[in-house]
Amino acid sequence: MPVAKPMPDTIILIPARMASTRLPGKPLADIAGLPMIVHVLHRAQAAKIGETVVATDSEAVAAAVEKSGGRAVMTRSDHVSGSDRIYEALEALDPEHRIGIVVNVQGDLPTIDPADIRAALKPLADAQVDIATLAAIITDPAERTNPNVVKVIGSTVSPGRLHATTFTRADAVGTGPHYHHIGLYAYRRAALERFVKLPPSANEQREKLEQLRALDAGMRIDVAIAKSVPLGVDTPEELAKARKMLAG
Repeated sequence: MPVAKPMPDTIILIPARMASTRLPGKPLADIAGLPMIVHVLHRAQAAKIGETVVATDSEAVAAAVEKSGGRAVMTRSDHVSGSDRIYEALEALDPEHRIGIVVNVQGDLPTIDPADIRAALKPLADAQVDIATLAAIITDPAERTNPNVVKVIGSTVSPGRLHATTFTRADAVGTGPHYHHIGLYAYRRAALERFVKLPPSANEQREKLEQLRALDAGMRIDVAIAKSVPLGVDTPEELAKARKMLAG
């Protein structure tokens, strides 16, 4: 029986920018006495899979993170996506390329379960997998026809794990189960480097889903199934909901 190889050194990077159109100043929004970015930082640290660093273009965000005892790294303000931002941060933090796996946790997930962050690493135990991500079974019928809910379609590899064939905003049809994609990614370092240097693909531009660029380039994405979808905070209504969930 082959011996399981230890996972390479892992880092969690949390991209955070202030220029949110729907909720300006989002990373610093107060939730139960702490900025949202600090809640995300604490949950990522609780996953206990490696150092956690916030990658930001805002001195105010960096100051809030450092005040909480965390670490932040400044990045350029002109990045198109979070993956571009974390790649710049990774190269600055680890020019010797000692880190083998990078976990990208979005800075607007203040209720993310640390266990789900850990679970995102599991598919990378398979050497064939370039990128791992998360999804949860859709239980609310309204989500099936909501274009803001990204659905992942794939084939079952093993219980609780899919090999993704596509991601879409289109309506989920058929008997299911249907899966709601959760935008948290674990990359092999080489996969992240390749990904950020690829031009956007036609499918990516049509669906406005960055992960399709990786699939179109022949990269393999596997999905770990989580129990539920964490609250993403993009609007004042979602911020109010997060405050209620995390009160006390």
